[in-house]
Amino acid sequence: MKRKIKVSPSVIAADQARLGSEVRRIEKAGADLLHIDIMDGHFVPNITIGPDVVSALDKITQLPLDVHLMISNPKEHLEAFAQAGADYITVHIESCKGNAGRVISRIKSLGKKAGVSLNPSTPLSAIKKVLKDVDMVLVMTVEPGFCGQKFMLSVVPKIKSLRKIFKGDIAVDGGINQETAGYVISCGANILASGSHIFKAKNPRRAIEGLRRCQKK
Repeated sequence: MKRKIKVSPSVIAADQARLGSEVRRIEKAGADLLHIDIMDGHFVPNITIGPDVVSALDKITQLPLDVHLMISNPKEHLEAFAQAGADYITVHIESCKGNAGRVISRIKSLGKKAGVSLNPSTPLSAIKKVLKDVDMVLVMTVEPGFCGQKFMLSVVPKIKSLRKIFKGDIAVDGGINQETAGYVISCGANILASGSHIFKAKNPRRAIEGLRRCQKK
């Protein structure tokens, strides 16, 4: 089945001093979702934003908010992000400490779409028990924590294997640009989270449309 390719610009790469205007700019450029990285300085070394900023963004954009929780103990914070306006809430299998099923069930009970993410070194076997319950799988093609890292080509076979067993959305995050998008699309990914390639582009509309058109390299 041919899937529509969706582009989810990652706000971590935006000019944080002009976040509102930056989000409006990429919305007008044709983005499909808005990828929001939440980092706590524990699960990953970086610290970003919290529910208050998500709530502020929800007020200024019609884009679905794709909230990516790179935090320890995500279950403790699900309600806050749901109330802030998240449409998708994605948690890392590595941070769920064996409770991924309960965490995903809680996301669903809050009326949100549930996603599960896995780091480059985490095998697919870690998420197989929850695949039937999630709407999206987010495959990291860089180590989580900082934007601007180099795409890890070694993760591409994992995406291809995942598509063979999962019919929902497959998102890919990390180093996605005109050179790398074709690899992940050819393996079955249909949501591209991309930061610097879009927010730093002189013409973000052209950057977004270019990602959608990418073919296998």
